[in-house]
Amino acid sequence: MTSQTSIDADSTAASDAKAAPRVRSDAAYYAIAAVVGAVAGFIGTIFHLLTDRAGKWPELVLPYLSGLPLHLSLAALSAAMVVVAVALVRVFAPEAAGSGVQEIEGAMEGLRVLRWKRVLPVKFFGGVLALGSGLVAGREGPTIHMGASVAKAAWEFFGLSERDGRGLLAAGAAAGLAAAFNAPLAAILFVIEETRRQFPYGLRTYSAVIICSAAGAVITEAIAGVGPDMRLAVPAMPLVWLPAFLVLGGILGVVGVAFNLALIAALDGARTVALKVSPYLLPVVVGAAVGPLYVLRPEATSGGEMLAVSLPGMGLPALTLAGIVLIRFTMTMASYSTGSPGGIFAPILALSTAVGVLFGTVLDTAFHLPAGAIGAFGIAAMGGLFSATVRAPLVGMVLVAELTGAYDLLVPVIFTCVTANLVAEALGGKPIYEMLLDRTLRLAGTPVRPPHEDEPSSAEAIGGWDERERRPER
Repeated sequence: MTSQTSIDADSTAASDAKAAPRVRSDAAYYAIAAVVGAVAGFIGTIFHLLTDRAGKWPELVLPYLSGLPLHLSLAALSAAMVVVAVALVRVFAPEAAGSGVQEIEGAMEGLRVLRWKRVLPVKFFGGVLALGSGLVAGREGPTIHMGASVAKAAWEFFGLSERDGRGLLAAGAAAGLAAAFNAPLAAILFVIEETRRQFPYGLRTYSAVIICSAAGAVITEAIAGVGPDMRLAVPAMPLVWLPAFLVLGGILGVVGVAFNLALIAALDGARTVALKVSPYLLPVVVGAAVGPLYVLRPEATSGGEMLAVSLPGMGLPALTLAGIVLIRFTMTMASYSTGSPGGIFAPILALSTAVGVLFGTVLDTAFHLPAGAIGAFGIAAMGGLFSATVRAPLVGMVLVAELTGAYDLLVPVIFTCVTANLVAEALGGKPIYEMLLDRTLRLAGTPVRPPHEDEPSSAEAIGGWDERERRPER
């Protein structure tokens, strides 16, 4: 009897040892984070370069065709690229549709499974096709999702604990964002502010995010060069104009809430069309529309980074700017609802720049604005709309500074971001990724545990950003 008890005890101990995480030291965990960041940075940078190259495909057609044959050819080629991208998603990894940030948040919360072996290739090749086709979508969504996929692969390979694994998912996502925009500080803050409900905050996981993001930025700069991704040179604004930035923030708060509601409505509408007719009808229609717009209205296509940089200096009339705002808003909704891989960061930045430049242009008709003021409103609007949609104002402030290099506008940007965030909150707006995750869980029939119910014991708790890390006794 005693012998059998001893055997059972030894068996249990062996099982526990096998199940125990293999990586325990901080140094080993940080080394893994550095490798994940470097790999995510490399993949993200190559993805960026390939999407830029893929977006030049109309140059192959323009020398040989003109008029109606040119427009029909552009429509057919763009539609084909979008359809193939959507097919890759639907056949191999449905969770790779859209941004992917909500999928990472769901995985960190234990509500979604990150199938990295499927997501990584689908997000990469599908994203190159979708973004190269001219859809109004950003590269940051795919790079964030791919960065988290690299982290999930490392989690499984090294047998990390649940807490360390979830922390590494956030770190990989940060490296992906750092690679997309060469904005490592904003990437770190994005994890802390955006995933504050899911991130297992502690010195170990927090340090891993910093290391991973920095490693991703190093690789990106080594391959693509150093400097702001969307540099805009504008002078500092006199403090007397700060009230104007408060008004701009209020407008952007309203626009942000409308943007989020419209995006969810567009996704629901697209799902209805897919169920009643075909999941490929909308991709064909949107892709066919985007192709000719490459030539007729290039400002209505692609993520919009170059548009955001050039728009403040174009001197366009208010009516034209209003048209750009309307068409960018509409094309963002249409592009995202196709179900292809693509983010919303870049479209938000381009749309907000157009709103800010429009605001400055209208204001200039009533008041004589100082030199560079219209560009300043465009830059501040980037952070304002980001704050109103994503509801991460601190990230918005830092992201704008890192992207544009306009550090002299920090105070006006702060005023704009805070006001936009407060107005969005007052209107009952919710963060876009929270809305997208809720929609995903609802459609998947995943039960969501009510808050404060069935809380884990203190020894098992993962915790959030405001909880102290619980270390086991040694």
